[in-house]
Amino acid sequence: MNYRITHRTVYEYSDPVTVSHHAARFTPRITRGQTFEDFSIHIEPEPTLRKMRLDYFGNGVCFFSIQSIHQRLEVTATSAVVMSGGTAVSPWMSPPWESVAAMFRDPVSPEVVEPFQFVFDSPMLSSSPELAAYALPSFPPGTPLLVAVTDLTRRIHSDFKYDPVATTVATPPSEVLAARHGVCQDFAHVAIACLRSIGLATRYVSGYLRTFAAPGQPKLIGADASHAWFSVFSPGLGWVDFDPTNNVMPAQDHISVAYGRDFSDVSPLSGIITGGGEHTVEVAVDVAGG
Repeated sequence: MNYRITHRTVYEYSDPVTVSHHAARFTPRITRGQTFEDFSIHIEPEPTLRKMRLDYFGNGVCFFSIQSIHQRLEVTATSAVVMSGGTAVSPWMSPPWESVAAMFRDPVSPEVVEPFQFVFDSPMLSSSPELAAYALPSFPPGTPLLVAVTDLTRRIHSDFKYDPVATTVATPPSEVLAARHGVCQDFAHVAIACLRSIGLATRYVSGYLRTFAAPGQPKLIGADASHAWFSVFSPGLGWVDFDPTNNVMPAQDHISVAYGRDFSDVSPLSGIITGGGEHTVEVAVDVAGG
């Protein structure tokens, strides 16, 4: 499956911005079932300084600075992604979840040194007894890890209502758990915090999801959006993705862009500015595949 992805972000400022510094994370990841043939990022106004590098988590980041006065910032990223489809993972092949959690307790097994960092609390996520209590009905003793995570994913999908006005970027999982409303970022955060609360390594994944037009209707350009899901570490199988918003294990319709501890590590466009006053932001994403 080949995809052509266009992600356009426009900031409009009420007052002039004199200097701005930004980090843009739009570069697709290279994984077992995903690669990209082309990637470009257009920035207007033209940055004075611009540099591409990998961050701590291996995500491609474009750092740029604009040192001319401006009241509008437009960033357009275009990607050509090829999805080959990896080998399907059987959840029943994973080890019992308790044995996996035990590997992350002192002394930590050498096999899990890298994923060990994803067991701990992170800037936006904190473990809690309440989150552990929500997770545990999916984790009876001896249950294979990925079977249990599959059930937790199903329960979040069933118990929570998609509501784009119920939360903000900063809403903590405890509030989402209480209200049972949110968006894909919230559902991923709840799942991650639940799994960390019982000692499992889990990371946040940002990317895109291919969507389809209603029968008889044309697909609207720019109608897609960024998406979020999570990945849990299973010894012998590596990182395995789950999408609680749609109750699926991501495959060729999910395009991965960045991994991190939570959303704060993978925000598509972040930065600091001098001036600017009030601002509005418009985001349009188009995922075309065939």
